[in-house]
Amino acid sequence: MEDVVGKYVSQKISKTRWRPISATALQPPEIFATGSWDNEENKISIWSVGDFVGLVPNGEYHGEPHLLCDIQHSGDVMDMQFLDQERIVAASSTGSVAIFRHHQNNQTLSLNQKWEQAHYYDHSWGSASCTGIICSSPEIFSIGEDGRINMFTTDRKEAVRTIDNADSSTLQAVTRLRTTEILTVNSIGQLKIWDFRQQGNEPSQIFSLCKMK
Repeated sequence: MEDVVGKYVSQKISKTRWRPISATALQPPEIFATGSWDNEENKISIWSVGDFVGLVPNGEYHGEPHLLCDIQHSGDVMDMQFLDQERIVAASSTGSVAIFRHHQNNQTLSLNQKWEQAHYYDHSWGSASCTGIICSSPEIFSIGEDGRINMFTTDRKEAVRTIDNADSSTLQAVTRLRTTEILTVNSIGQLKIWDFRQQGNEPSQIFSLCKMK
């Protein structure tokens, strides 16, 4: 039976993501990121489990993850994805989408780019939470409580494309199917496939769950 190592980090963690490794890498990933929520100051943090001081004679790791660096994050971290080995994209409850860069030479984090109010309610109701993101460099897709889908690229300060009324319900999660297609699910369990090769603002397919009698 494998050992489990626990570490108290004094903050509520909402998301954890391993840093991607190359397809030819022989070792498992050693670096991961966490995002927090419902704290006085939320953070994006980078951790390492690659401290070989923690190895016991049989070669197994029995040490704790140790903090490499962190940075303050505005709002709760609703979702988080690595864009590449250096950059992390975070979705905020304030409606923003931000890219943070991990500087591995001096173990610091910095804000690289931010799209304020990527998600918001009309009629001056304020910001809406960005509930999910999916990345495939250089493209970033975001979804939110406002039923909006945004497509960003790392070289532009504005959204490349926005579908304002993608859904009348809160969009809860998003994943990538193919290079140009994403799949979203809303709060009532409806799935929609969006093909960004098409110019219109309608999904290419819709799937609804039916109750079996």
